[in-house]
Amino acid sequence: MNETRRSILESLSDGPVSGPDLADALGVSRAAVWKHIDALRDVGFEIDSGPDGYELTAVTAYNGPTVEYGLEAPFTVEYHDSVGSTNDLARTRATEGAADVVVLADEQTGGRGRLEREWEAPSGGVWASIVTRPAIAPPQAPLYTLATAVATARAVREAGVDARIKWPNDVVVPTGDDGGYRKLAGVLTEMEGETDRIEWLVVGVGLNANVDAATLPAGATSIRDEAGDVDRRRFVQRLLETFDDYRTDLETVVPDWRELTLTLGQRVRIDRPGGELVGDAVDVTDSGALVLETDDGRVTVSAGDCEHLRPV
Repeated sequence: MNETRRSILESLSDGPVSGPDLADALGVSRAAVWKHIDALRDVGFEIDSGPDGYELTAVTAYNGPTVEYGLEAPFTVEYHDSVGSTNDLARTRATEGAADVVVLADEQTGGRGRLEREWEAPSGGVWASIVTRPAIAPPQAPLYTLATAVATARAVREAGVDARIKWPNDVVVPTGDDGGYRKLAGVLTEMEGETDRIEWLVVGVGLNANVDAATLPAGATSIRDEAGDVDRRRFVQRLLETFDDYRTDLETVVPDWRELTLTLGQRVRIDRPGGELVGDAVDVTDSGALVLETDDGRVTVSAGDCEHLRPV
């Protein structure tokens, strides 16, 4: 966001401020203040003009400037009404050298999940991809996936939905006590680097927010269906702020993931390139791998598709 406009919003957040006072404080003309106010109104900031000056009365729009306003995390938000894939565009930004950029869209026309699966991404959802350049070794990269899943689940819980996590990266809503669930969100992580370092990492979130569940694939649900519409602007802010906290304190990721998981304690089937594996999910390692108790002993699985079969 333009720094002058950011300063104007900060001034207006404390109450009405006159045009001349804003001009003096910012070192610009009154005409420039008016132009900046007009531009802020155009992107969704509701600013009234009264006898005491300009006053910010509401922020209801969902776009880059409004998400950045009040965001307590160091991200720049690039917003699009519609985009093919936020992850694809975020990868482009990463190769261009970007860092701490969030590609955000109202809808995706070519959304995808793990293994290049199609992902329904209609208008009203939260489709966001974060470009980061973490100073970690590649084996720690899965912690960013888990951190994003935890941040997403916590934001959903604040919205009034009993969100849990299915290993490794799905945010779900339980449907009973037998491990059943409806899928609410997914996380897709992509990266580029070398043996000892990560050049860039993109972590994408696809979440069914203000979407009718009836329009989604079978087995999916939405925040709207579970608890009513959510303020997406504030939701994204909370998600980004929580993710930012976790990436600076990776040791807390796995313990918090354990508290929210639906998978531990379940009988599961893991589909992986080397074949199918069935066992009881008993733990996750410090790097986020799933530990299974199988008929042949304990096995640690670092990647694969997980299906809940029955409670242990």
